[in-house]
Amino acid sequence: MTQSMKTILLFALVAVLIIGTGILQGPNLALVILNMGLVSAIMALGVNLQWGIAGLFNVGVMGFVALGGLAVVLTSTAPVPEAWSAGGLRAWFAILLAICTVAGSAMMYKRTRKGWLVALVLLVGFIVYRWVRDPAVGAIEAVNPASTGFLGGFGLPVVLAWPMGGLLAAGAAWVIGKTALGLRSDYLAIATLGISEIIIAIIKNEDWLSRGVKNVTGLPRPVPYEVDLQNDPGFVESAAGFGLDATLASSLYVKIGYSLMFTAVLLIILVLAQLALNSPWGRMMRAIRDNEVSSRAMGKDVTFRHLQVFILGSAICGIAGAMMTTLDGLFVPTSYQPLRYTFLIWVMVIVGGSGNNFGSILGGFIIWFLWVQVEQIGPAIMIFLTSGLAEGSALKTHLLDSVAHMRLLTMGVILLLVLRFSPRGLLPEK
Repeated sequence: MTQSMKTILLFALVAVLIIGTGILQGPNLALVILNMGLVSAIMALGVNLQWGIAGLFNVGVMGFVALGGLAVVLTSTAPVPEAWSAGGLRAWFAILLAICTVAGSAMMYKRTRKGWLVALVLLVGFIVYRWVRDPAVGAIEAVNPASTGFLGGFGLPVVLAWPMGGLLAAGAAWVIGKTALGLRSDYLAIATLGISEIIIAIIKNEDWLSRGVKNVTGLPRPVPYEVDLQNDPGFVESAAGFGLDATLASSLYVKIGYSLMFTAVLLIILVLAQLALNSPWGRMMRAIRDNEVSSRAMGKDVTFRHLQVFILGSAICGIAGAMMTTLDGLFVPTSYQPLRYTFLIWVMVIVGGSGNNFGSILGGFIIWFLWVQVEQIGPAIMIFLTSGLAEGSALKTHLLDSVAHMRLLTMGVILLLVLRFSPRGLLPEK
């Protein structure tokens, strides 16, 4: 079977699975799986750009996804005038002071190579930063903390938050890349994982910026609200013409709207990724991935190229993070866990086929479908498997209590099977 035919058949299988879910379990669940599958596929494309094409082992995907979510808060939420008056400009001036302190100390070290002088600059800068920041932050967080307690955003259309999420993640990737890309692959993985945890910790604790663990709810949407559609006589009449009640029709309408928007973004990123993969730049990146020593001998700036692809891949993850937060309608910093937003994305890339953009998309859909469905049908499967055991037996009780871990077991089994029978993934790199 040719690679093209295999690709068509596997994507047809994904379509059958989603359509079958709509028939057997309802169209709402099918569209939920489709929408999050589209977002997961975009995340997988970003990781594939870094690992599959450039060989960069980035285990900090979670941090860049979270920055994309933060971009939605900063871009689309309404500003809080009282908080801005209390200390908004002073808080942002403190951030500017911190950036200038770090940049100035780096430049000073390059020119003087005197560590004690750099330490002195950092110490003085830190003291000034806290002197400017602390009163402003305290004043902002004291403004109606039950419902606001933060500056809010700029009130722009939420769709603009998607590219802004990419820019915010790209900026963080530049800082991280300049620091960590000189490390060996295993040390790079440890560094990116640690830095992503630092990003999450900052988002959780900087209440004036993101409300921290209080969460931000009621984020703007690029599609209508269901209740508005249900109160629209024209929509109700149109839904009745299709034999649907207004409640179900409004839910489907909103989810299909998201599906169309997410599909457009995925197609744009896929086209650009394919053009990059098949360009001289893409061939150069694969040559660097396969043999850095010979690439350096040919005059290639390996570190700079790694920084390029690291920023691009992180930006894609940031866009996906902004899309996911828009879909959820809320920003919950505590929900960002490595299992969901780093390692599951890596499973998608490995299962789909590292180095193949279509493989990453396929892996995103398949793994997300199984991730959702195992939670749906896992309890029923376990009850069936333990039906022959005596009621109240220790083994049956233990197995039924362990149903929550079936997702992890399923992902592990799938990963092992793919690595055993198709080590390069379902759609391997050509």
